[in-house]
Amino acid sequence: MSASPHHGPGAALIIRVLGVFALSTTILLVKLCGERGIHLTEIMFWRQFTTVPIVGVWLWRTNSLGTLRTDRFPAHLRRAVFGMMAMTFVFGSAQMLPLAEAQTLAFTGPFFATLLAMIILKEKVGWWRWTGLLLGFGGILIIARPGHSDIPPLGVAIGLTAAFLVALLSIMIKDLNRTDRPLAIVFWFSLLSSPMVGAFLPFTMTAHDAESWWLLLALGITGAIGQILLTLALRYGAVSAVIVMDYSGLIWATLYGWLVWDQVPTRSTWFGAPLIIAAGLIIAWREHRLARTRAALSVAP
Repeated sequence: MSASPHHGPGAALIIRVLGVFALSTTILLVKLCGERGIHLTEIMFWRQFTTVPIVGVWLWRTNSLGTLRTDRFPAHLRRAVFGMMAMTFVFGSAQMLPLAEAQTLAFTGPFFATLLAMIILKEKVGWWRWTGLLLGFGGILIIARPGHSDIPPLGVAIGLTAAFLVALLSIMIKDLNRTDRPLAIVFWFSLLSSPMVGAFLPFTMTAHDAESWWLLLALGITGAIGQILLTLALRYGAVSAVIVMDYSGLIWATLYGWLVWDQVPTRSTWFGAPLIIAAGLIIAWREHRLARTRAALSVAP
C-alpha cells in the first residue's frame, strides 16, 4: 500500500522539534533509571513494550488497524535488529556521559551518513561536505581531548557508535516510509524488538519501588511519542532537511543536566559543539541543494 504525505516541509520541522523534545525527556528518564540501579535491558524492554499497547489502542479506537498490514516484514525485522543495537548504545552513552556531551556526540550522525555514501554508494563528495567532515572531526577531538579530558573515552566511543547506527536507521526508516504508515513502522519495531530484549529479563530484572515504576512508565510513554513524531517527520520531509531540527536537543540536554544534576557543559564542549553543529548544517544544506538539483534534472526534457 502506498502512502503519500499530505503535509509540507514546515509541518515536518515542527513535528521533528516536538519529537526531539520528547526523546530528550526519555534520555533524562533513562539516566535517572540507571542511577536507581535499573538494568539497561529492563529499561530498553519497558521503553519498547509500552509502545505496543499505546499504538495498538490508538489504531483500534480510530478503526485503523488495517494500516498495520505490510508486505515488507523482513525490512521491519532488520530495522528492529539495528534499532535495538542503536538503542543500546544511545542509552549506554546517556548513562556514561553528561547529557550535553552525549547529545553533542549524537550530532555526528550526518558525518557517518556521508562516509557511508562514499564507501558503500560510491558517491562523489565535494569540498563542501569534506569541509563539514573535517569541522566535525575537529569538534570531536576538542570535546574528547584524548588523554586530557574528564570525559571517559569509552563513553565517547559508545556515543559515536550510537550516532553511526542512528544514521543507518534514518535511511531504513525513510525507505519504509515509502510504503508503510508511520504508526505501522513504530508498532512493528516495538513488537519485534520487545521479545529480543525481553529474553534477558529473567537474568537482569529486580524488584522496584513505586517511584521507579513511574519512571519506567514515563520513559515508555515519552519514548513512544518521540518515536512516532520522528518517524512522522521523515514521512513529510527529506532527511537532510528535518535532521537539522535535531540540534534543538542540545538545549534540552543542557537544561536537564543543569536542573537535575547541576552540570554544565565543559569548556571543551562549548568550543567543540559549535563546530559539530556547523558541520552538520553544512552537510544538511549541501544534501538539500543536491536533492533539488536531482529533482530539477529528473523533470528536465
